[in-house]
Amino acid sequence: MRFHRAEAAFFVFIALILTAALAIFYAWSLVEGPADALYMPGRVESIAVLQKLLLVTAVMLTGTLLFGMFFIFPQIRTQVKEGGKLREMTASLSARSRNLEQAALTDGLTGMQNRRYFDDALKEYLQEFRRIDRPVGLMILDLDHFKQVNDTYGHDAGDEVLRSVAKCLKSMTRYHDVVARLGGEEFAIVVPNMDIELLHRVADRMRKAIASLSIETSGTQLNVTSSVGLALWDKEETAEEFYRRADKQLYEAKRQGRNRVCA
Repeated sequence: MRFHRAEAAFFVFIALILTAALAIFYAWSLVEGPADALYMPGRVESIAVLQKLLLVTAVMLTGTLLFGMFFIFPQIRTQVKEGGKLREMTASLSARSRNLEQAALTDGLTGMQNRRYFDDALKEYLQEFRRIDRPVGLMILDLDHFKQVNDTYGHDAGDEVLRSVAKCLKSMTRYHDVVARLGGEEFAIVVPNMDIELLHRVADRMRKAIASLSIETSGTQLNVTSSVGLALWDKEETAEEFYRRADKQLYEAKRQGRNRVCA
C-alpha cells in the first residue's frame, strides 16, 4: 500500500510523539528508584513532583496520539482520496482529447475543448461532486458585439481575436477547470471548489484581462469586451438546468449594458 506524502508526514509526526512519550516514561522509571531510596531534605518532594509531572505529560501525549489517529488522520485520508479522484477524473478527461476522438472533442480554431467535450465533462463533474458534496461553479462568457469585428475587419481578424481570448482564458484557469469554446464567440468554464463570491471575483478578473488585450491583426489593434454569466450548482439540478441558469445570467449581463459579470 502506497501512502500519500501528507500521510507519510503524519506518520512521522505520530512516531515522534510516541518516541517522546517513551522517553518520558523511561525518565520517570529512572527517578522512581531514588524517590524511594534517598531521603535527603527536600529531595524526595522534588522527585515526587517530577514523577507526577512526567505522568501528566505522558497522559497528554497519549491523548494527542489517539486524537491524531482517530480524528486528524481520517480527515487527511478523506482529502487525499478526494484529491486523487479529482486528478484521476481530470487525467481521464484530458486523455480523451489525445486519443482517436481528438478531432471530435477539440475546437480546431483555438485548440480548446469543444461543446461535445464540455457537455460530457460537466455531467461527470456534477456526478462526482454530488458524491463528495463539494461546490461546482459555471461561467458562460460571450464576446460583446463580435459580429461587428467580423463585418468590419474580416473573418481572419475575428479568428485571431478568438485565439487570443482562448489563450487568455486558459492562462487564468487551474489544471482541473474545464475550459471550452461552445461555438462562435461563446466560451464556458467549469470551476469546481469555489463559492459564489470567489467565483465572481475570478470571473471579473477574466473579464478585465480580456478587455485589456491588444490584439494586432493586419496592422490593426483590436480591443474586445465580454459579458459573463455565473451560476453555482445547487446539487439538485441537472447539467442542462445548471447550464440554462448560467445562460440566463449571461443574458442579464448583456441586458444591463455588456462588459460585466452577473450571478
